Amino acid sequence: MRFGFHISISGGFKNVVSRARARQCETIQIFSRNPRGWKYGSLDESDIAIFKKDVKLYDIWPVFVHMPYLANLASPEKGLFQRSVKSLIEDLKRSSLIGAPFLIVHVGSAPDPSGGLERMSSGINQAFEEAPPVVKLLLENTAGSGNELGYNFNQLGKIIDGVKHQRRIGVVLDTAHAFAAGYDLRTASGISECLHELDLIIGLQRLFLVHLNDSKFDCGSRRDRHWHIGKGMIGDGMRHILRQASLAHLPIIMETPRTSSKEDEMNMKTVRRLAAAEKRIRKRRKE
Repeated sequence: MRFGFHISISGGFKNVVSRARARQCETIQIFSRNPRGWKYGSLDESDIAIFKKDVKLYDIWPVFVHMPYLANLASPEKGLFQRSVKSLIEDLKRSSLIGAPFLIVHVGSAPDPSGGLERMSSGINQAFEEAPPVVKLLLENTAGSGNELGYNFNQLGKIIDGVKHQRRIGVVLDTAHAFAAGYDLRTASGISECLHELDLIIGLQRLFLVHLNDSKFDCGSRRDRHWHIGKGMIGDGMRHILRQASLAHLPIIMETPRTSSKEDEMNMKTVRRLAAAEKRIRKRRKE
């Protein structure tokens, strides 16, 4: 497992790696632009060159880019849907220029689930026709609040089934979202059941990243609120998640609350301690 955080691009991409190193990141997630607006400027070639040089120099990989929040590829509103497709195309292109092999998109929301899932697939297909094929798009599961889609693996599977270029699509498992949606990750058996269902419906080979976040609210609450590792309602389940052999090869990104770097340092220390303990346990069992 390689551990990291979502890192701010404030002040330019040239500042990302120094922030990542201060948090002992081995992998990172970033935005390519303002996540809460539609407007964006072109990427600065010299800025990106520094970023690409630094991630290589300090062995930080993979790099994940996250889509802005306003896009909704499931929307029945034609204007918003088309704008969201254009946004996806732009971020696929920007991810390629940045050198990031993965782009993460939130599954959208819609009052008509069946139609929304079909629109998600359609929007992805349209974007893939106009964007370079070097970036893999990852669907992130949701907590299922309001009209959110993608809170269960059946819905994610339906979106994937509708995508023409199957090699260009995968998933991210967000633990806080899964827990809020009703997947009980507090126990080893609950986590195994969750991963077994994901494998049956989607296939674990499509899972490229775990967003390791504890949850402020209880299982099935449909409330999306991330919390510090081991201090939320999933609690000891964090240890069991890190124990899963089927996840051992995957990068781990934390999106835990922060007011300063101290919270990140605390969460990184916790996750490394839990991972090291599980590694020692597995080693003793083999002996």
